[in-house]
Amino acid sequence: MNCFKKDFLFAAFFLASCASFAQNKGAKPDVKPNVIFIMADDHTAQSWGIYGGVLKDYVVNKNIKRLAAEGAVLNNAFCTNSICVPSRATIMTGQYSQKNNVYTLGDALSPEHPNIAKVLQGAGYQTALIGKWHLKKQPTGFDHFMVMDDQGVYFNPTFKTELDWKDDGQKAGVVHKGYNTDLVTDYSIDWLEQRDKNKPFFMMTHFKATHEPWEYPERYNDLYAGQTLPEPVSILDFGPETNGRSFKGQDLEDLESRWAQYQKNPKGYWTTYPGMPFSINGLDSIQARKKIYQKFVKDYLRCAAAIDDNIGRLLDYLKRNGLAENTVVIYTSDQGYFLGEHGFFDKRMMYEESSRMPFVICYPKEIKGGTRINDIILNIDFAALFADYAGIKKPDFIQGESFRNNLKGKTAKSWRKSMYYRYWEHSKDRPAHFGIRDQRYKLIFYYGQGLGMKDASNVATPAAWEFYDLLKDPKELRNAFHDPAYKQRIAAMKKELLKQKELTGDDDSGRPEMKAILDSSF
Repeated sequence: MNCFKKDFLFAAFFLASCASFAQNKGAKPDVKPNVIFIMADDHTAQSWGIYGGVLKDYVVNKNIKRLAAEGAVLNNAFCTNSICVPSRATIMTGQYSQKNNVYTLGDALSPEHPNIAKVLQGAGYQTALIGKWHLKKQPTGFDHFMVMDDQGVYFNPTFKTELDWKDDGQKAGVVHKGYNTDLVTDYSIDWLEQRDKNKPFFMMTHFKATHEPWEYPERYNDLYAGQTLPEPVSILDFGPETNGRSFKGQDLEDLESRWAQYQKNPKGYWTTYPGMPFSINGLDSIQARKKIYQKFVKDYLRCAAAIDDNIGRLLDYLKRNGLAENTVVIYTSDQGYFLGEHGFFDKRMMYEESSRMPFVICYPKEIKGGTRINDIILNIDFAALFADYAGIKKPDFIQGESFRNNLKGKTAKSWRKSMYYRYWEHSKDRPAHFGIRDQRYKLIFYYGQGLGMKDASNVATPAAWEFYDLLKDPKELRNAFHDPAYKQRIAAMKKELLKQKELTGDDDSGRPEMKAILDSSF
């Protein structure tokens, strides 16, 4: 090679290296994504519209559909204890109830307990919590919080902050005029406006809706007026003898009884209800149940419509301010809820309507719009996902796993094939139970003991089993535990149930009453 060529190649290499160095020197490091975790209370999958169901053509869901079109929907997300306080504690800690010690509605999350907000705060994230907290003790890990005492109220709620905090049940906070769902969004946007724009943020926006008493804003007074909404196929399930289930449950007539008590003493009752007066006088049992259902579900869906409005407000804010591309937006509910299925309202049980958590996530940089994920995801996994997005190694205290790769269509072969559930707040009509569910089958054991848990009854109920083939019986209309065709499957699932119980740290060895029950039932 002649000298000219050598000099030319060296000069070209030198210039390219300098250009590369200059680019790297001036390049900004990868920006950590922001995270907005929006959560409702009891906003069940069958009322979202994107999961099908008899109400899918009636719900107000423009912005839920917008999120689903731009992100991913989890088809099989579940909570591990379907009741508000424990589920919220699990989301914060990434732990089962038996690890974070929040078993029932009567428990509180200790401020000293590790949680994901503390982790993100320590990694440089600005953190905020606006809306419903419900874990009784002061929130920790948040630069700012503005939350309601206990459940809060729908109109003119009182909010407490880090400046005037007192534990739930003690008078504190300031009354804010307006409708709760709108206010929570107002204050979420206010915080986004005032944050340090040079840092990533983690904001939890928690709506009170759609929790009982389902009060809705005036703009939805006439929604569904004159309409008869379709009913679930099991609405006329009037008791265990109908399908072989093992417990009474909380039926729609219990809800009507609450309305009746409220009407007798509106000032002395624990809450208020919209759309009164209401009466079932002169109706037979079928007519009465159908009338109760219509009022209940219309109130519920009107209340839910306001959530959809406010999801839209948050999405529009992100878009206007150039934040949409680099912000992970999640919308979910703390658990599911019965909307007349099996003749029930409320949650708690391991049936699909109660244990399923509707969940949609949007992150344009990574998640392809219109994606549907069938993997079994649990609320113990949410904290791990947040840590993953923040570039943090999963903290040792988190029992769940990040499902970030699942959302990108790269599910690990080792991903769970089944999930473990335990409900601890025992009562006669809704017994304490634990169970296991895989992609097709579900096995539930009702051990029926209060075990000294807060708010749990000390009146035991008989041990009982239920088994469902979710492919053949997706609505769980027939308890197939005694069907000989499933004998081998049930035997295998009993073994797996005990294995999962142990793996999750659910140890009943210190409870002699449980040892006797388990010894005789497994």
